[in-house]
Amino acid sequence: MFQPLRWCLGLLALCLALTGCEQDLESTKRAAQQGNAKAQHNLGMMYDSGRGVAQSDAEAVRWYRKAAEQGLAQAQVNLGEMYYKGRGVAQSHAEAMQWLGKAAQQGHAGAQYNLGVMYANGQGVAKSDAEAAKWYRKAAEQGNADAQNNLGVMYEEGQGVAQSYAEAMQWYRKAANQGLAEAQENLGLMYTHGRGVAQNHAEAMQWYRKAAQQGNAKAQHNLGVMYEKGQGVAQSDAEAVLWFRKAAEQGFAGAQSNLGMMYDNGRGVPQNDAEAVQWYRKAAEQGLVEAQVNFGLMYAHGRGVAQSDAEAVLWFRKAAEQGDAQAQHNLGVRYANGRGVPQNDAEAVKWFRKAAEQGIATTQYALGLMYESGRGVARDEAEAARWYRKAAEQGHEEAKAALKALGK
Repeated sequence: MFQPLRWCLGLLALCLALTGCEQDLESTKRAAQQGNAKAQHNLGMMYDSGRGVAQSDAEAVRWYRKAAEQGLAQAQVNLGEMYYKGRGVAQSHAEAMQWLGKAAQQGHAGAQYNLGVMYANGQGVAKSDAEAAKWYRKAAEQGNADAQNNLGVMYEEGQGVAQSYAEAMQWYRKAANQGLAEAQENLGLMYTHGRGVAQNHAEAMQWYRKAAQQGNAKAQHNLGVMYEKGQGVAQSDAEAVLWFRKAAEQGFAGAQSNLGMMYDNGRGVPQNDAEAVQWYRKAAEQGLVEAQVNFGLMYAHGRGVAQSDAEAVLWFRKAAEQGDAQAQHNLGVRYANGRGVPQNDAEAVKWFRKAAEQGIATTQYALGLMYESGRGVARDEAEAARWYRKAAEQGHEEAKAALKALGK
């Protein structure tokens, strides 16, 4: 997971929280008006936050600009943020890039990191993974944890740099050891899959737990999966449910789907169709294929919801259009039988073919039946035999019998 843009305001003198603030405000204003760059920056921060003065984005921009034009790096970063967010000025990624670039050239790690993010996203500049990696590296070498994590992602995926799991591990570990949850989660994944390191579920658990305890939803979900499977830890459905729930309540679709399945099957919680439906729905509405299929099945069988073939078809179609073979099979069956849709053999064949080509034996057999009977396609025993054979090779008994009946 990449870390997004992260803005870092400079430290404002703590006198604003103490006695004598009016005197210090006046002295800051005087120094700013006399051209002192640090005072100009601090005055900009005061207007930015509304501490000691009436909050004003326009005034914040005015004073940040004065300090930035004198070369104060943190003021350049703050002015870049104002342009990026359109606060006190017309929003402009190009202007944000300009000021971040000035600070980055001075070695400001936060500016270098944000510059990398903007190159990676093509914001205010042509997208360039190589430039993104270059600036992440500069910030990472100064110890910026976000940059270290993002550089790790670039190495893991081979974006802007030669792909290297070993390099990815090195940078993830640096950021993880600084406590960055996203890096801890990424490091856990590397141990889970044995990328750049020997596979080690116990190590993966250690890093997932560190990130999960910081509230990282993806790590919470992964921790739940490890408990569900008993990988690197004693198997526990109750613990799996606990962590799935934490991630699900943050809106993480995979955890919502898994929590739905736990309720569906009564694992770690009492079996409850209504709860299963609630969580399947949340994940399905986010576009998660497996949840769309399961949600469709709940409608098909009237479990936890009023039975509705039309609703079942709606959710099967969403998953089928994303390429899910089981959903494609289910949709084919619906068209073949005219349940939830007008009966249409040609549409049935279309969806059966998509699932059959992904190796679903049941669908291969069904497609063979369509060819043998000439439903939705011209009758063709050779094609029927071809699909029966594919299913039979996977051990489908009815396909074996059909193939034998054709003398093939």
